[in-house]
Amino acid sequence: MFTKKLEIFFLAIIIVAGTALGLNYYNSYLFKHNPLPKTYLEKIRNKEKDVLNHMQKNFGFQKRFPLVITDKIPGRLYGLTSYENGKITIYLNKKVIRENFKYILSDVLPHEYAYALLFSLHKNSNTNNGHSKLWQQTCFKLGGKDCTQYVNQHEIIMSKMPFRE
Repeated sequence: MFTKKLEIFFLAIIIVAGTALGLNYYNSYLFKHNPLPKTYLEKIRNKEKDVLNHMQKNFGFQKRFPLVITDKIPGRLYGLTSYENGKITIYLNKKVIRENFKYILSDVLPHEYAYALLFSLHKNSNTNNGHSKLWQQTCFKLGGKDCTQYVNQHEIIMSKMPFRE
C-alpha cells in the first residue's frame, strides 16, 4: 500500500516537472522566434531617452544612433557598437536579453552609447581594448552604472538571487 502511494507521488512529481520543462521550452521558443515584446521595446526606448538626456546635460547636445536588436551576435556578447564606413550602429543581443534585461538597460545601453558617441566625435581609442579613461568617463556621464570593460557575470548572477553578498 505504501509503495503504491510512493509510486503515485513520484509519478506526479515527474508529470509536474515535465510540464514545467515543456512550458519553459515553449516560452523560450516563442521568445526566440518572435519580435521582442512591446514592453521590452518600450523600456529600451525609455532608457535610450534617459541616455540622450544625460548626453544633453553633460555634453550640450543629443545624438541618437540606430539601435538594432538582433540574434546574429555570436556567443554571449550583450551588445556591440559598429563603426563602418562612417556609419555607427548599436546592436543588442536578443539571445541574452532575457537573461538579465535589467543589466542591459542599466549598463549595456550606456556602455554602447559611450562607444557610439566617442566614434562620432572621433575620440575613440584602442587603449585597454577601447575602454580608455575617456570612454569610462563618457559611459558614467551617459548614466552607466558599471562602466567596466566587460560584462560582470558574477554581478548578473547575484542580482538574480533573493539575497545579496
